Amino acid sequence: MADVFAQNKATSAAEAEKIVPRAEFRVFEQGIIEHVKSKMWNGRTVLFKARRMPLETYFLSVHTNEANVKVRDGLLDIKTKVGETPEGYEIFQPRGKFQFPVPQADVATILSHLKAEITLTQDNYTIEDFIALVKESRDLTAVTVEKMRYGFTIDNIICEYAQVWLNGALVETACCESEDYQGMKRVVEELGLSEKPNTNYLRAAKQVVGMA
Repeated sequence: MADVFAQNKATSAAEAEKIVPRAEFRVFEQGIIEHVKSKMWNGRTVLFKARRMPLETYFLSVHTNEANVKVRDGLLDIKTKVGETPEGYEIFQPRGKFQFPVPQADVATILSHLKAEITLTQDNYTIEDFIALVKESRDLTAVTVEKMRYGFTIDNIICEYAQVWLNGALVETACCESEDYQGMKRVVEELGLSEKPNTNYLRAAKQVVGMA
């Protein structure tokens, strides 16, 4: 089982294509942490250690909620939505974790997933260069994200609750994610989350910054 708390490592687009995509069901709601904590102790829960994540930057596009592009652990990290389960859990395929400076061809591919048309004039882009591209675009917005994550598993289904600061605004979130979609469905129901709206980070951040 993948360690979702592990530090990011550079991954080429070709390597990322070989990763089995996980489905994710995520809820953003004040009070959701206490809700999950009241239901998680069922004799099958295994705790992970809590982790305060390093500062991240997410890049939002007015044209899509299906390209999750962020800088985490100093890497330009992208995954794209490739489908949904019958329950509406979103399935995201990793597309690569790129070390800066990022070659123009990879930047062009990432911008195409964000559906942003930007003329690229450099052979390579540093993190400062990429953020400058985003700031100059009418279609893109950068959001600073801080997370305090508390992870656990139930029947090997990855779960967490977390405090998240989106441009300084505190929100609460909880999620389940796994390649085992049926097992995930059972755990989502056990945690009392199945009737709540599935909201990914992109949609939540857009609500906070007025981009929804």
